[in-house]
Amino acid sequence: MSPRFVAVAATTALLLGMATACSSGGTSADGGSGTIHVMVYGDATNKVEKQIVETFNKTSKVKVVLDTVPGADYQQKLQTVINTPQAPDVFFNWGGGSIQPFVKADLLLPLDGFIAQDPGLKDNFLPSVFNSAVVDGKPYGVPMRGTQPVLLFHNKKVLADAGITPPKTWDELVADAKALKAKGVTPIALGGADQWPTLMWFEYLYDRIAGPGLFQRALGGDPAAWAGEDSRAALAKLKELVDAGAFGTTYDSVKFTDGGSPALVAKGKAAFELMGSWYYSTQQDANPDFARTGLGYTGFPTVAGGKGDAADVVGNTNNFYSVLKKTKHPEAAAAFLKLMYSDEFVKAQLAIGNLPTTTNTANFLDTAASPEYSKYQYELVKAAPSFQLSWDQAYPPSAITPIHVAVQQFFNGKLDADGFIKAMQALSTS
Repeated sequence: MSPRFVAVAATTALLLGMATACSSGGTSADGGSGTIHVMVYGDATNKVEKQIVETFNKTSKVKVVLDTVPGADYQQKLQTVINTPQAPDVFFNWGGGSIQPFVKADLLLPLDGFIAQDPGLKDNFLPSVFNSAVVDGKPYGVPMRGTQPVLLFHNKKVLADAGITPPKTWDELVADAKALKAKGVTPIALGGADQWPTLMWFEYLYDRIAGPGLFQRALGGDPAAWAGEDSRAALAKLKELVDAGAFGTTYDSVKFTDGGSPALVAKGKAAFELMGSWYYSTQQDANPDFARTGLGYTGFPTVAGGKGDAADVVGNTNNFYSVLKKTKHPEAAAAFLKLMYSDEFVKAQLAIGNLPTTTNTANFLDTAASPEYSKYQYELVKAAPSFQLSWDQAYPPSAITPIHVAVQQFFNGKLDADGFIKAMQALSTS
C-alpha cells in the first residue's frame, strides 16, 4: 500500500520501451557527464518528483532521468528489472519487507557511507520513519515523499444530507452504513479490484481489537497468532460490515488506481473511503473543488472492548529512495538524495497535501495546500503509540499476492474465517 493513484493507461509497448531506457548511461567518473535513472511509482505525487529532478539537473553535470511506472504495474516492473542491466540507479520503495530480498541478494548500496559524508541524510528525518528502511542494522533508504497514515475520508455533503456525522465507534459506523444504504447511497467506496485497499480494513480492525502485538508476532514467525480469539473477532466484525451492504455489490470491479473509487466519493455516490493520506492529493488532482471544500477526514473508529489504542495508526511511515550498488554515479545519487530534506522539497510536498517526515516540517505547515489537513496528520502521527506498517509492505514481496488474494476472497465470501487464517499462516517471513 502507498500512494497508488494513477490512470492506468500505459501500454505494453510503453513498458517495454521503458525497460530499455532505464539503464545507467554516461561515464564512470562522477565528475564527468552522464545520467542516473530514478524509478518512481506513477501517481499524482510525480509533479513534485519532476520539480526536484529539474532543480537537481540545473547544477549537476550528471543528470537525473525520472522513469515513472504506473502504480498498478510498479511492483511487477521493479521485480523484473532490479537484477538486470536495465535496473535503475535509484528506486522508490516502502522500506521494511519491500527491500529485504534486495538486501539479501546484495543488490543495494548501504547508505552509511553517504551519511558519514552528510549526517543530514539521517539526522534531518524523524528517527521512527528513517529506521523503517534499516535492514540488519544498516540504512538502505532515505524518505522521499510524506508519511502516509490511513484515514477515513468522507463527502461532507453526503453525510450532512443523511443526517449523520463521522463515526467515532465501530457501532456508529455500522449504523451509518445502514442509514446511508437506506437512502440509496453506497456507504463506503472500495477499490476492491486492486485488492490492497481492502487490506486496510483488516489492518485497522486487527489493531483496534488485538493491538499491534498480534501482527508483530505473526510477522516474527508465529503463525499461531492468526488463529486466536482476537483474530476471529476482527474477521467477524469485517463480515458484519460486508453483510450490512456497506461496500455495495460491485466493489470487486472498482479500482482506486484508475480513479474509480475516489470519483464515487467526489460525485456523492458514496459517503466514505478508507485510504492513505495521499487521498488528498488524489482528489486535489482529479477533483480540486471537492478536495478544497467537500472532503472530510477522521481517524479510524474505536472498537468496544478492543485492546488497541484508539490513537494507533496504520499505513506507510513514508516511501523511500534506495540506491543500487552497481550505480556508476554514487556521488551524484548522494547529492540527489540530499534534496529530500531541502526546504523546496518540504514546501512542494505540503502543497499537494503530503506530509514530509523531515525534522523541520512543522516550520512549513502553514504553507500546505490545506494547513488544517497537514496539521491534523502531523499531530495524528506524532501522538500515535503505534504506527503499523502496511501488512503487504512489512512482509517480503513474495507474500504480497497471497495477502491480497486472501483479503479479497474473504470479503467476497470465497474464504471463511478458517480459510483466511490458514492463508495467513502459510505466509513466509523470509
